[in-house]
Amino acid sequence: MSEGHVTTLRIDCDDKVTLVADAHGDPADPPVVLLHGGGQTRHSWRATARDLAGSGWYALAVDLRGHGESGWSPDGRYGLNKFAADVVRIADFLGRPPILVGASLGGNSSLAALGHHPELALGLVLVDVSPFLQPKGTDRIREFMSTGTEGFASLEEAADAVAAYLSHRPRPRNVEGLRKNLREENGRFFWHWDPAFLSNRAHQAVQRDKLIDPARLGAAAMSLRVPTLLVRGGESDVLSVADSKRFLELVPHAEFTDVAGAHHMVAGDDNAVFDRVLGEFLDRRVRSRLDLFAQAAQGDEE
Repeated sequence: MSEGHVTTLRIDCDDKVTLVADAHGDPADPPVVLLHGGGQTRHSWRATARDLAGSGWYALAVDLRGHGESGWSPDGRYGLNKFAADVVRIADFLGRPPILVGASLGGNSSLAALGHHPELALGLVLVDVSPFLQPKGTDRIREFMSTGTEGFASLEEAADAVAAYLSHRPRPRNVEGLRKNLREENGRFFWHWDPAFLSNRAHQAVQRDKLIDPARLGAAAMSLRVPTLLVRGGESDVLSVADSKRFLELVPHAEFTDVAGAHHMVAGDDNAVFDRVLGEFLDRRVRSRLDLFAQAAQGDEE
C-alpha cells in the first residue's frame, strides 16, 4: 500500500510474526533502518525518515514486534534474541546491508544482532542507549508504560499521562495525533503494544531485565567494526555521561554527540538537531564508504 512517497511494507519473520514498516524514498538509494524504543511505534521516526529520504537515503521505519501494527509474539515472550533476529530478518528483506539507527530498545536490538552478524550493517547509530544504562531511568520508563495497562477513557486522559511523563515538553493542544500510538478496545484506549512485553521485561525469580544484558551487549560492542555513532540526550536519566564513556572505551572508533537539552527521546525532543547530526554522520562516514565501493567496483569492471 502506498501513500504519496511512503510505502507500507510487511516483513515476515520466522515465528509467524509480521513486521510492518513505512518506507520513505527511492528503494535504489542506500537503506537506513529506523528502530524505535520500547513502547513506541514507527511513527516516532516520521520526520527523520522524511528528512533522510530527501537527502538520498531509503529510510525504513519499522514497528518492532509487539508494537504498533506489527504482530505480537505468539508465545507472549519478548527477549533480546527475538528482537535481534528480527533485525537480521529486516536486513535479509532489504537484500543488502543497511545503516541501523536504533533508539533505546531498537539500539540494543541492533547491537545484539551485530554481535552475531558483524557484516549485517554498513553503520550503527545508537540513540541514548548502550550496554550500560541507569536503573533509575529505565525504571521510570517502565512506570510510565504501566500507567496504560488498564486503558484510558479518552485521548485527553492519555495525553495527560504523556504530559506527566514528558514534563519538559509542552502539552499538545490537539491530541488527535495520539491515535496512531493507541488502539481502541471496548471504548477504551490502550497503548499500541502487547501488554506481555511489559510483563515479560523482568524474570520474577532473578529480577533481571531480559532486554538489558551488559555482558552480552558489551561483547557485541567490542566486536563492532562498522562506523558507529552514539547520540546522548544531554538531560537523559537513562544514559549517563559515565555510561557513554564506558561505551566509547569499548568502541574507540565510535563518534559521540551530546544533544543539549534533549532527554531520553532525543529525536522527539530536538528533531532538527538530531537529524542534522545523523545526516552529517551518514554523509561523512557511510556515504564516503559507499562511494569508495562504487569506484572499486567500476575499476574492476574496467
